[in-house]
Amino acid sequence: MRTNIIMETPLVYAAQEITGIKTKAGVVHHALKELVRRERMKQLLALRGKVAWDGDLDEMRRTREF
Repeated sequence: MRTNIIMETPLVYAAQEITGIKTKAGVVHHALKELVRRERMKQLLALRGKVAWDGDLDEMRRTREF
């Protein structure tokens, strides 16, 4: 999908330098992936203490195959 966006050039150059990504499109793609990853992590952390679990962790560890 092709999209035209206006970006703050020094910020893009700084991101390219820090990440080593050569293209502006690559930097934007990387930034969006990281944003989604972080937001999903926040959503998971928000569930802490709100989900009931009835499993037996010790049993799971004993029967786990590597």
